Amino acid sequence: MKLIYRVTILAVILSFAVIAVAGCAAGARNVAPPPLPSMATKSEQLAVDAEMKVAERGMVGNQAGAGMPLESAGDQMIIRTGNLSLIVKDTEAAMTQIKAIADGLGGYVASSNAYYSGEWLRGSMQVRVPASQFDSALDQFKALATRVQNQNTGAQDVTEEYTDLSARLRNLEATETELLELLATVRQRTGKAEDILAIYREITNIRQQIEQLKGRMQYLERMTALATIDIELIPDQLGKPVTQPAWQPGVTLRNAWRALVQAFQFIVEAIIWFVVFVLPILIAIAIPIVLAIWLIRTLVRRRKRAK
Repeated sequence: MKLIYRVTILAVILSFAVIAVAGCAAGARNVAPPPLPSMATKSEQLAVDAEMKVAERGMVGNQAGAGMPLESAGDQMIIRTGNLSLIVKDTEAAMTQIKAIADGLGGYVASSNAYYSGEWLRGSMQVRVPASQFDSALDQFKALATRVQNQNTGAQDVTEEYTDLSARLRNLEATETELLELLATVRQRTGKAEDILAIYREITNIRQQIEQLKGRMQYLERMTALATIDIELIPDQLGKPVTQPAWQPGVTLRNAWRALVQAFQFIVEAIIWFVVFVLPILIAIAIPIVLAIWLIRTLVRRRKRAK
């Protein structure tokens, strides 16, 4: 009887123990985990999110721009240059003809200089013509010369640089867009002046880089669209030197008459200066001297009479 009583009590205790363990486990599942510590403010978190988006977009831009073909200059951008040294009979006439040729090809004369070397007139010009007319321009310029003393041409491929600039420009523009969106978000959510100013400074920096890239790209586009030709014009020594102007007696007479009038003007002006300025000064200086001499002579005479 005692044995049955002990077994019953033990079973009841075990039942209560099982119920208590199950209740603790269920309570542990229902308890929420403790909150994690805050690692950043709202504005900082927004900035991090925006940077991640910009980085993702920049990677896409680099992948898209790395192999993207150019839409101009036949998939290549070439800067073409040329130098010519031409022996010509008439330098002035050759310069006029070169300008006409450049205008006819759709170009222009960027600079022009004519100067004398002894009795001979020499010249130098820089001409810009469309790149498609480069070879034609060289042939027409050489046709003006009695002899081509020197000729060299060059070509610089800037396709890779232009492609790289295009990819960088797309990335910067994407970054600028993200920063503008971030700026609007910060204004709506936080409105903190320091956050707004920090984003605005970054936008200004990005805008400056964009303008620099655009300027460089425009320069490359202009240089590839128009070829540059430097021309040196050397007079033919077998030709006639520059003639001196003929003697003109009328011009000599006018120059002599002008010199005579100027001489009379100088004399009259000198007399006026002497009478008005110099003479009064001399008189003012001479009066004390004359008085002093008169006084000395008077004293000397009195002494002589006294003796």
